[in-house]
Amino acid sequence: VQLQASGGGLVQAGGSLGLSCAASGDTFDTYGMGWFRQAPGKEREFVAAVSWSGDTIEYANSVKGRFTISRNSAKDMVYLQMNNLIPEDTAIYYCKAERLAVTRRPDLGSWGQGTQVTVSS
Repeated sequence: VQLQASGGGLVQAGGSLGLSCAASGDTFDTYGMGWFRQAPGKEREFVAAVSWSGDTIEYANSVKGRFTISRNSAKDMVYLQMNNLIPEDTAIYYCKAERLAVTRRPDLGSWGQGTQVTVSS
């Protein structure tokens, strides 16, 4: 499956941004979808994931209550709505697709190209 992320940008602290990730090339409904991020000088970290069925959703503690992941199987899309952004959310955000459920393993699944999110204080 191929992934194309979009929607990043520059926003002030307390603001909101929505990210989108379009999937193509395989049966979308068989994939768990997730978002990861990588800040300068840091390792890539998990942000949020939704299972292939949409029944299971998971968030990193750092974004719980502020970010919402969702998927639209009719459009082969996954979204990440980010509210109440803080400077620590500044990173490149990557979407990931993996059969059935997203794992933390960087060597498994397919990755999009990343989109930059910058939160100014």
